[in-house]
Amino acid sequence: MNAVKHPIKRSFVFFLVPDFTMIAFATALDPLRSANRMLGYEAYRWRLASIDGKPVRASNGVECAVNTSLEEERRKMAGPERPNMAIVCSGIDVERYHNKSAFAWLREEYNRGVAVGGLCTGAHILAAAGLLSNKRCAIHWENLPGFSEAFPKANVFADLFEIDQNIYTCAGGTAALDMMLKLIGDDFDESLVNRVCEQVLTDRVRSPTDRQRLPLRARLGVQNSKVLTIIELMEGNLSEPLSLIEIADHVDLSRRQIERLFRTEMGRSPARYYLEIRLDRARHLLIQSSMPVVEVAVACGFVSASHFSKCYRELYARSPQQERVDRKQLLAA
Repeated sequence: MNAVKHPIKRSFVFFLVPDFTMIAFATALDPLRSANRMLGYEAYRWRLASIDGKPVRASNGVECAVNTSLEEERRKMAGPERPNMAIVCSGIDVERYHNKSAFAWLREEYNRGVAVGGLCTGAHILAAAGLLSNKRCAIHWENLPGFSEAFPKANVFADLFEIDQNIYTCAGGTAALDMMLKLIGDDFDESLVNRVCEQVLTDRVRSPTDRQRLPLRARLGVQNSKVLTIIELMEGNLSEPLSLIEIADHVDLSRRQIERLFRTEMGRSPARYYLEIRLDRARHLLIQSSMPVVEVAVACGFVSASHFSKCYRELYARSPQQERVDRKQLLAA
């Protein structure tokens, strides 16, 4: 008696970029393995690829062997081994990655109807390949400021993951697990997703719009709801800072009450705290983008580059220019 032949649901190519984040890669791949085990047959197949077919080192120092090079992947495009989805796995220092061959391959896959995805900072590479104009996408919160400035046509969100038609992106970390569980659920049903969740010891599938970062209350250790509301206002208005009067009107408090609250809860004045979060964003932009310093200053609400440099030096004990020099030397080491 012939055994029942089950169809392959999806086949994947995971394209590994140097310094890719291992946790995002593992939490994207392992749910597929678990789903196959729960089903009792190979519903999902995958292979790993790199530019030249050589092993790729992750950001944690572990080298990962691959199955194919991009040249081999191009040959597979027209045959039975063409994947259903190509997923870019990247991580730290993604802004340095400029490989025209990889960008062209991603465009070719997409134009042939292959879904494309990005884990962690993979959205940066998809955007550099020209695939995210007017598309919803997600990227790790730490890379979001630089990404927004570099790719203004992409609709980026601080969500766990985003699916826009044939483009899948997630913020990395364990968000890759949530995105893949959503995909498995679309292919099969909630019962299989629940069984996979039990295997990987997670109690639920988070929704795409769940927070990437801890809520402000937990992150800052602040309980006062008025202070949290003010901080949310500040974080949402960095390029055009609100005045303390505008903030006071919004939260129905006096300026003196806000000053007193911040001294008690944050150990500094509201103006000082506002300045620090603007400078923190500026630091991310200096590290993650090639924006001129004057443009970084404007993006973070400073009226002049000289005032920005003065404030930056006071907080970080180095100039914005030196921040870039130090970063380049660190990467070159």
